[in-house]
Amino acid sequence: MALLEKQFEAGWRDVDMNGHVANTTFLELAVDMRVAFFDSCGFRPQDFLKYGFGPVVKTDLVEYFREVLMLERITLTIENGGFAPDGSRFRVVNSIYKEGRVLAVRVTTVGGWLSFKERKLIEPPDILKRAWSQLPRTEDFQELASSLRK
Repeated sequence: MALLEKQFEAGWRDVDMNGHVANTTFLELAVDMRVAFFDSCGFRPQDFLKYGFGPVVKTDLVEYFREVLMLERITLTIENGGFAPDGSRFRVVNSIYKEGRVLAVRVTTVGGWLSFKERKLIEPPDILKRAWSQLPRTEDFQELASSLRK
């Protein structure tokens, strides 16, 4: 079964001079959640190197709702915000909750899959397309246009 949420604790290295979790930490946690999700679906991090491609981000949007402080426990979730029929583009939404399921941060990422050799966007293997189909869809899910040049 696919991993759809994961717990973390905000540590010393995660906070900024204001005493709350830094914005870059939320982006890194969102990436950690996505890698853990793919791994739970049978696509290990090493498989990106094996198959010669990886995710590439076009846009990250970080929305803040509540402050997260050091040593607070947080839960990250992952949802499918959009997907191209051929799988070449995706929109993934990671929500970050404080204890009591209080929404603190939402990270929305739009991206695609980059071939390391050809340096162009590609269609991912079927295992990743199947993984995306296991994700719950956001309320504003939208089908995305393909990233492939025809």
